[in-house]
Amino acid sequence: MGRVTSGDTSKGKQLFNEKCASCHTLADAKSQGTIGPNLDDAFSSDKEQGFSEQTMADIVRGQIAYADPEGPMTPNLVRGADADSVALYVAKCSGNPNCGVTAATNAPPTTTTKGGGQTAAPDGKQIFTSNCASCHTLKAAGATGTVGPNLDAAKPAESKAETQVTNGGGVMPAFKGTLTPAEIKAVAKFVSSNAGK
Repeated sequence: MGRVTSGDTSKGKQLFNEKCASCHTLADAKSQGTIGPNLDDAFSSDKEQGFSEQTMADIVRGQIAYADPEGPMTPNLVRGADADSVALYVAKCSGNPNCGVTAATNAPPTTTTKGGGQTAAPDGKQIFTSNCASCHTLKAAGATGTVGPNLDAAKPAESKAETQVTNGGGVMPAFKGTLTPAEIKAVAKFVSSNAGK
């Protein structure tokens, strides 16, 4: 693994929010995941000792590439330039709850307005892809995460999926307060309708 020589911290923040935030705490991203290390804590002493952002980015990049395949983090969850961007973002913003980096683009809105001002239902698949795919396997979403249960094998009922997403459990964070009740219902319906198919 070579040095991180280029990257886009805005793109890195976007990717961190999509792929890493459900497992890691990073104040700037407003993430509170507890499955993986708290990245603010992990780099605070390094920053106090004067380590360069370059050194920290290289460490993060190595962790992305060489994560233990038996561990909760999937190796190469992001690759190439995307991994470099995430590494630079984490190096810059760890331990700084407002480091000034704006995500390149936010996830597409989960609701849309139909003609006549009606609001369409949230897109369960998009919500799953943005919030759940890094931890769960679900063929319908192209997800192959291994941290949480394989949803194709578990085939949870909609009510069970809704309760789990709302309240969390085990290593899974609660999404109540992060997702709206309508978004939780939409993702639960998507999972229960597509698991095992």
